Amino acid sequence: MKNNPTAVGHLLAALTILVWGTTFISTKVLLQDFAPLEILVFRFLLGFVALLAAYPHRLKITDRRQEKYFIGAGLCGVTLYFLLENIALTYSLASNVGIIISVAPFFTAMFANRFLDGETLRPRFFIGFASAIAGIALISFNGSEALQLNPVGDLLALLAAAVWAVYSVLTKKISSFQYPTVQTTRRCFFYGLLFMIPALFLLDFSPAWEKLAQPVNLLNFLYLGLCASALCFVTWNSAVKVLGAVKTSVYIYMTPVVTVAMSAVILHEPVTWLILLGMALTLAGLFLSESREKKKDRGGKTHECAKPEVCDGH
Repeated sequence: MKNNPTAVGHLLAALTILVWGTTFISTKVLLQDFAPLEILVFRFLLGFVALLAAYPHRLKITDRRQEKYFIGAGLCGVTLYFLLENIALTYSLASNVGIIISVAPFFTAMFANRFLDGETLRPRFFIGFASAIAGIALISFNGSEALQLNPVGDLLALLAAAVWAVYSVLTKKISSFQYPTVQTTRRCFFYGLLFMIPALFLLDFSPAWEKLAQPVNLLNFLYLGLCASALCFVTWNSAVKVLGAVKTSVYIYMTPVVTVAMSAVILHEPVTWLILLGMALTLAGLFLSESREKKKDRGGKTHECAKPEVCDGH
């Protein structure tokens, strides 16, 4: 696998989603004692400290014009995305938010096709997108929750999906600067935390400090900060560096699948035939979106394009 960076990229993306698919449980637990902004600040503060401890070297920018990409990534991928998602959960059903957030790969494809070279859209991506969204809808509703539109919550979730797409495009651009991924991720965390400061005065930030020491809260914060943030943002950004923004983003389709599987194992929630069908459709959508295009050579034979960006003429 060391000689196959593409396989490593897919593995890193899959492992990241395995962790991110369980973060809804931790967030729901913490929301009982903490506000969304409080969870966000503690989570990424822990993540920043962990990355600083892991690689305590200052990132030296070779071109000051590159700084705007780090600022944008911190604003979109840290501050705006998680604030919008967490606040959306307080207004709308988790099932609504889960489905709407899952359109992030579509936005990513649109933005990447416009702003990144080599990120070309193909029919299989759209077929895979339709299959995955249908599967996610079956998983999310499962006959137990009727579709209940909430304009505020659903719009916030849609905005969250859009800003995550912007983050994905920005991280792909940042990866072209060839800096160590741990340092670039930490710099994004820094700007994300910086942008949270105004929110401290605008939103409710009065944490119950005594509840931080409670084992259940402490463990969930450590999980979100060290594993889901520090580690997983590095692995995700590494995957984007190898696979590109679009191919990495489609792994987001797997988040509801992981959440359902973990709920069945940990919370002993039942798995119905609708959920199984939804998982199958979602997995099919993922594989369709990730599959390589067939290309005919001059002799009329078809072959797989190992480098789609070359086959597409970029």
